[in-house]
Amino acid sequence: MHFAWVAPETRYARSGEISIAYQVLGEGPRDLILVPGIVSHVEFFHELPGYTDFLRGLAAFARVIVFDKRGNGLSDRVVGTPSLEERMDDIRAVMEAAGSERASLFGVSEGGPLSLLFAATHPGRVQAIVLYETFVRFGGTSDYLSGVPRDQHSELTDAMREAHGTGTSLRIYGASYGDDPRVQSLWGRAERLSASPGSAHALFEMLLDIDVRSALPSVRVPCLVLHGAESTSMFVDHGHYLEQHLSDARRVALDGVDHYPWFANAESIVAEVEEFLTGARTAPPVDRQLATVLFTDIVGSTARAAELGDRRWSELLQKHHALVRRQIERFRGRLTGTAGDGVLALFDGPARAVRCACAIRDGIRSLGLDIRAGVHTGEIERHEEEVTGLALHIGARVAALAGPGEVLVSRTVKDLVAGSGLAFADRGTHELKGVPEAWQLYEVDAG
Repeated sequence: MHFAWVAPETRYARSGEISIAYQVLGEGPRDLILVPGIVSHVEFFHELPGYTDFLRGLAAFARVIVFDKRGNGLSDRVVGTPSLEERMDDIRAVMEAAGSERASLFGVSEGGPLSLLFAATHPGRVQAIVLYETFVRFGGTSDYLSGVPRDQHSELTDAMREAHGTGTSLRIYGASYGDDPRVQSLWGRAERLSASPGSAHALFEMLLDIDVRSALPSVRVPCLVLHGAESTSMFVDHGHYLEQHLSDARRVALDGVDHYPWFANAESIVAEVEEFLTGARTAPPVDRQLATVLFTDIVGSTARAAELGDRRWSELLQKHHALVRRQIERFRGRLTGTAGDGVLALFDGPARAVRCACAIRDGIRSLGLDIRAGVHTGEIERHEEEVTGLALHIGARVAALAGPGEVLVSRTVKDLVAGSGLAFADRGTHELKGVPEAWQLYEVDAG
């Protein structure tokens, strides 16, 4: 990063008689205003995983301004549902309070149509727009089939009101953390701090009739349309529509992102935005180091999920994830990634990684589950939060060869833990798919 990090101060702008809370991060050469979605809180969001790092990534090349729209977060509560026109004035008020003559807008979800309308109405104030996981019309009509049907929207709105404050909507906004009870609890608090159940319900009802299609011909600034991959995002069709109906738009579909951009793969999002606004992206520094990788996954998970049903399997998976995280923390490891029932963790000592794998294996049996695990030590490359390298491929292949309840290690691990008291049984030489040469593998003695 190119600036010293200081916790941002919350300030207030006046939009008529309404006070709008905002924060400013960084001192970059251009202004970038984050126009939030339907849930926001400029202070508490810093407690969410990835949020502050995401803003700091943007602030490496821009002065980032974030705010709570009227009726949300730390901004004044209002009677009724604010119109797009009123919320547009909130952007103008924040720009004036922050001394921003002209800015780029980063519209997230419901912040997208608001950004488009502001750019069409105040063309001299907007330099460019980033449209992330957003839409021009949320409700479906006979001439806009990409929208949500009215009856389906009503069911969704009622369900969201009943669940408001519980954090269960994290499965929509931050699916990567959908099974993490700690983050779900944080998200539940974020919902409660953002708006009351009644206010949130009114905002969701208002979504149905948002329609800014008529404003698109008046948007004459460059637009970057970002959304998740075809199989993971409900906003793919909306993204295609935006690309086709804006005069200067480029669309990018990203793998591994969530509906709110800081929850997953934020580095890729920041890189796309940086290139869009500056013409180049900063190459992340590469950090090479020796590390021990641990892969685990649940044996027979598909059959077990079918046997238990979605709800009971989800509950069991949450218990599995919580137990795995406790053991990784206990042995001073670092959880690097989860995918379904699979886990990747990094350790700076191979003996701790092996003992962690055994502790997870033994603890998981209390849940009526079995895992397989693979451990390997080798050189990895770290690109900020991304971890790559041949060591990961070897570790994954070793884990794939393990049977139920087995912890397999490479010869590298066995040699490095000599004198640790760990015992191993020779499992022979194996060809690992996509990995050069043959590898000697060993099973950790369960005794």
